[in-house]
Amino acid sequence: MSSDRPQIIPPERAMRPLVEWPTLGMIIVCYVGWWIALMWAPQFSATLAVVLLAVLIALHSSLQHEVLHGHPFRSALLSEAMVFPAVGLFVPYQRFRDLHLQHHYDPNLTDPYDDPESNYMDPAVWSVTSPLMKRLYRFNNLLLGRMVVGPILSLWGLYRADAIAVAQRNSCVTRAYLWHGLGMVPVLWLVWISPLSIATYLLASYMGLSLLKIRTFLEHRAHEKVPGRTVIIESRGPLSILFLNNNYHAVHHANPCLPWYQLPAFYAARRSVFLERNKSYFYRSYADVFRQYFLRSKDPVPHPLREKAHVDKELELS
Repeated sequence: MSSDRPQIIPPERAMRPLVEWPTLGMIIVCYVGWWIALMWAPQFSATLAVVLLAVLIALHSSLQHEVLHGHPFRSALLSEAMVFPAVGLFVPYQRFRDLHLQHHYDPNLTDPYDDPESNYMDPAVWSVTSPLMKRLYRFNNLLLGRMVVGPILSLWGLYRADAIAVAQRNSCVTRAYLWHGLGMVPVLWLVWISPLSIATYLLASYMGLSLLKIRTFLEHRAHEKVPGRTVIIESRGPLSILFLNNNYHAVHHANPCLPWYQLPAFYAARRSVFLERNKSYFYRSYADVFRQYFLRSKDPVPHPLREKAHVDKELELS
């Protein structure tokens, strides 16, 4: 077996317990916390309510990520029922599921076209992008920018592509938005009867997406070796809990079936193997990430390997 891939045997669905209690427990905590933040916290402070809701909306998205990878039940239908309420409002779960599973084809990681979660741009497209948009995308490549404008850019890209798909009668995309609309009904009704306004809840939902951008900011990098494209952040702090240990991202990509609560120990037992495999693409903590990149770009916007390939081709032809 090649030395650049850990010897991992993914747990088959049939070998899993009927219920993964840590995940189910986290789902219950999320919904109870969301109810308290929506109905009780505004009586004391609207700011407190918004902050709590943003955190819980981000946690709900992390739980959706667990569900699409086959947790907490063996039945996918039952698991998806657990995250049916569209508490985050903006992203249909089924679109998140389908695009994220497409993202998990590692040879395409970071490709501007084939990886739906890539933040890189084709150098040819970048060369004809307007100066104003270039400034916006460069700002988006700071951690601060990713948290401020990143959700807008991601949602615009998603909605634009999905609107075209719906216009072309793509039944999967259309169905995803219909189910999302149904999932929004109980959420918006509860917001309507709560002390918060719809506009305030929309702000909390946007802030939830902003929190998630901390996790996705440097999950992947352009690297010639596929295993070197995925990060490890050795954090066990609050953000690690919020992201359900997805900061051990190289571990997750090597074994997507592994539940969140097993990732830290699995990594610790194989640390040297994973760091060798991902070419030491790791950070000690999210504090290090903020310190290095809050006001500084980690990557260029145009994909550097595509740019290099274009230059190499021109040299060959000259």
